[in-house]
Amino acid sequence: MSELYSVEQVAERLGLHVKTVRNYVRDGRLKAVRIGKQYRIAAEDLAALTGGPVPTTAREDARRTRHVEVSSVVAIDAISRHDADRVMTLVTAAVNGPRGDGEPLRLQTVYDEQRARLRIMLLGDPQTTADLLRLVDALLASR
Repeated sequence: MSELYSVEQVAERLGLHVKTVRNYVRDGRLKAVRIGKQYRIAAEDLAALTGGPVPTTAREDARRTRHVEVSSVVAIDAISRHDADRVMTLVTAAVNGPRGDGEPLRLQTVYDEQRARLRIMLLGDPQTTADLLRLVDALLASR
């Protein structure tokens, strides 16, 4: 049995408005079966309309590929502006340096002058994030 799609699913897959897909069905450009008050479109009929395989949605592509991401916030109290600048520069250089995995690590740093507090926010894969946290730990241990 072929997979059946709703008009809304076909519209999402093709990047069209739902009314456009309904018009295709009513005009006979897209073959569909009416079930109750809704149309259902077979995968073969959708492929016939597009002239190729059934396009997948971004949501379906995301389900096929597992992606693991870690978010971390590091708060460092009682750190001078000079030391905070040093840590921020080295961490930024480590993030922007060459890496072979292709997964970007996102970084944001904020220094609060009044509280002498540095915050480092990281978002990335577990291994790279752990490596960067070890770097921060080593930098702070040397002070």
